[in-house]
Amino acid sequence: MSAIDMPNKAQPHVALLASPGMGHLIPIIELGKRMVSHHEFHVTIFFVASDHASITSLLKSPTSYNLDIVALPFVDISGLIEPNTHLVTKLLVIMRESLPSLRSLMAAMKIRPTALIVDLFGADAFEIAQEFGMLKYVFVTTNAWFLAVIFHSSSLDKQVILEGHVKGQKPLKIPGCKSLSFKDTLESLHDIDSVDESEFIGTKMTKSNGILINTWQDLESSTIEALRDNNYLGGLIKVPIYPIGPLVRQEGKQVLDKQAKQWLDKQPIESVIYVSFGSGGTLSAKQMTELAWGLEQSQQKFIWVVRPPSNNALGSYFTIGKNDGDGTPDYLPQGFFTRTKDIGLVIPMWAPQAQILSHPSVGGFLSHCGWNSTLESITNGVPMIAWPLYAEQKMNAAMLTEDFEIAVRPKVSTTEEIVGRGEIEAMVRMMMADKEGHAMKNIVKELKQNAEKALDKGGSPYNSLSQVAQDCLHHLQV
Repeated sequence: MSAIDMPNKAQPHVALLASPGMGHLIPIIELGKRMVSHHEFHVTIFFVASDHASITSLLKSPTSYNLDIVALPFVDISGLIEPNTHLVTKLLVIMRESLPSLRSLMAAMKIRPTALIVDLFGADAFEIAQEFGMLKYVFVTTNAWFLAVIFHSSSLDKQVILEGHVKGQKPLKIPGCKSLSFKDTLESLHDIDSVDESEFIGTKMTKSNGILINTWQDLESSTIEALRDNNYLGGLIKVPIYPIGPLVRQEGKQVLDKQAKQWLDKQPIESVIYVSFGSGGTLSAKQMTELAWGLEQSQQKFIWVVRPPSNNALGSYFTIGKNDGDGTPDYLPQGFFTRTKDIGLVIPMWAPQAQILSHPSVGGFLSHCGWNSTLESITNGVPMIAWPLYAEQKMNAAMLTEDFEIAVRPKVSTTEEIVGRGEIEAMVRMMMADKEGHAMKNIVKELKQNAEKALDKGGSPYNSLSQVAQDCLHHLQV
């Protein structure tokens, strides 16, 4: 732990533990920054090592004097799991196998943390916090509705979920909250093993000193109240709920390359739709073809972050097409670059999303609906075309379209069927050129202002973290 700043003995020192994946690491880092800058914490972030290029880039961002970032050694779990093991199980195993390294690093600290904050998959580390006399918190990097579903489903008989919700395809009623329709349900509720894991995670959370959520009071007021109310879900949870969001990447920390900036600068205000499926999302070859034709036929301006299709053997590298020499990859329609050169810009693999969404020319976002991307879109006042792929993204899409009314969604399931070029064209036109899309832009701009107000001193995020800070200071003095 060389080059780690030494915390002041009277200063709360908090350790944050992030499980693998940008969806966990980004909000953990932003939480650490906010705790340092707004509440005078000293923060040490531990994360499981990864060779993902964008994670490396993220960690090169400037950090504060009182913020340290430490990589835990890579753990090989290949001998501990089956090839088809569910992602949730893999993450839990990785985090469990990382505990010895985490304990050694913490034991070596001259001034140990006052508290440990983990994401959903790191709750096994509470045994280390217990050993060292630390407060324990869980940080839910997604929304309050997801937390409500996890807690309620963990309280039900597993056969009730499987027979009624999965096989019977009936909505899962959540006390005091929006019901979960079968078409939007979590993949983890489809099998007993994953339901067991949800129950395990829920049980761990009830043994914490509080649960932090990447949302804010006004965005999910009824769900947050249900989580606190003993007549609804509060009796299950039994610990304080702290809405501390929105935690999003700041655009000033990312660099938009010269070509993309020049292209965006030339476009009219709110005329461009940004298309990206997050750090891990990929489409099939057939779906990519339909998406390309849909964007082209819409004749709307677009900027598209393109990755090879998931069934392409060349993986994450562009294959230069041999068709007409214009540089179009062979998994996009022949001549696509030539035909769209006046309306579109294709960026390979990765782009600085926060910078793009904050650009005045961007007026729509075709997104996989990961919660980080969702919050970045809302806080930049950009409406969405919701295209969920995995995890809780279908739940997020339902919230965006049904509750917030700031998104449109394909009529077919984006995880099970092909969305045709005609429907894509229609959605893009509606979002960028029709009055329905204009109405969504007005609503999301109101949400943007509401988010900014929440982040002011006295808002729910500030008050929540102030309470955590007070608890840590009190714990120091005991």
